[in-house]
Amino acid sequence: MTKQNQSASALPVNSILAGDCIDVMNSLPPASVDLIFADPPYNLQLKGDLHRPDNSRVDAVDDHWDQFASFRAYDDFTHAWLKAARRLLKPNGAIWVIGSYHNIFRVGAALQDQGYWILNDVVWRKTNPMPNFRGKRLTNAHETMIWAGKDEHAKYTFNYEALKALNEGVQMRSDWVLPICTGHERLKDEKGDKAHPTQKPESLLHRVLIGSTNPGDVVLDPFFGTGTTGAVAKMLGRDFIGIEREEGYRKVAKARIAKVRRFENEALAVTTSKRAEPRVPFGQLVERGMLRPGENLYSMNNRHIAKVRADGTLIGGDVKGSIHQVGAKLEGAPSCNGWTYWCYKKDGKHVLIDHLRQQIRAELAN
Repeated sequence: MTKQNQSASALPVNSILAGDCIDVMNSLPPASVDLIFADPPYNLQLKGDLHRPDNSRVDAVDDHWDQFASFRAYDDFTHAWLKAARRLLKPNGAIWVIGSYHNIFRVGAALQDQGYWILNDVVWRKTNPMPNFRGKRLTNAHETMIWAGKDEHAKYTFNYEALKALNEGVQMRSDWVLPICTGHERLKDEKGDKAHPTQKPESLLHRVLIGSTNPGDVVLDPFFGTGTTGAVAKMLGRDFIGIEREEGYRKVAKARIAKVRRFENEALAVTTSKRAEPRVPFGQLVERGMLRPGENLYSMNNRHIAKVRADGTLIGGDVKGSIHQVGAKLEGAPSCNGWTYWCYKKDGKHVLIDHLRQQIRAELAN
């Protein structure tokens, strides 16, 4: 068993741990977690009850866990849990922290103080935000997430192509337009009230986990609440660890996650970057007899022909070189992707040589 597997086996994966998040994190093996998603207390500093225009009371965040004696006390707490979290991250691990204007700027400074390297801030723009009932400020229609690597040199996971596919082929931006929890997704307690005042939508965690983790990764949530991170992680084939000190939230989360069904392995595969695929030299096609020395290759536009040479280079007229160099020189272009430029003949039809490369890649994946 490898050291990595030993570390993973010592972790209480797919469980909800009771207790203070700092104490619990400090009890877990170091460098054992791939990603942390944290939704810490916002320290809203609410003064008195909030009422709607009809004088009904708004169910706002006034729980004891969101109350701190001072900004200094909140900062000390933030530095402590971020330090404990960074210890748990693998060398190439990363963290997401979500917050509102009340706390996210203080959290951002603390992240940098602790040695994290900020990758992006993401604005979650809510399609259905709660109105500003007093009419004295702008409607608070967004929250901010900070995505950071463990340090400046961490080779964090970023599934760029998968996020692009989620966004209909367009590069994913740093402003995400998603609704807050309502209707069937909003969990209720025995009294029919909201089980948690700041329950996050599963769509938000789906995007985070698809973009920055892979199946089998360990995702830790130190402020687990009612378990959105765990539910989405289970669906997507990731392992999770939840830490929650409030018994009522743990109870709701446990029942919720027990009902979740993991997607089949085939459905968990996501679009990968071409750069992440195994490199296959063109010469390997020649070595394996998939293309023969002296065989003609044809440009996609049928304007040029080149012959394959025994060393995996091409010759077209007086131009010699790699599949990329010859294609570029013949087209008078600064560069050329030879894999999608050159074709070979099969059954009288032109077929891109990239098809042969993909055959080899498929073998390597098995």
